[in-house]
Amino acid sequence: MKKKVRKKVDRVSDSRLIAHFRDLDVYKRAFALAMRVFEITRAFPAEERYSLVDQIRRSSRSVCSNIACPV
Repeated sequence: MKKKVRKKVDRVSDSRLIAHFRDLDVYKRAFALAMRVFEITRAFPAEERYSLVDQIRRSSRSVCSNIACPV
């Protein structure tokens, strides 16, 4: 006799289903902030393009990545 396997789905307090990390409000806000960081850093001076701007952009992407795939 085979057991029925149910796909595990997390529930939030107000009973909405979360099937994917993109459904999380915190991920949506982090992604929006990362896009805003990209917009703001476009206005940085050219000499900062490859050092400071790169580091700021990578750190903003890191937040979304850590929410999506926590270790």
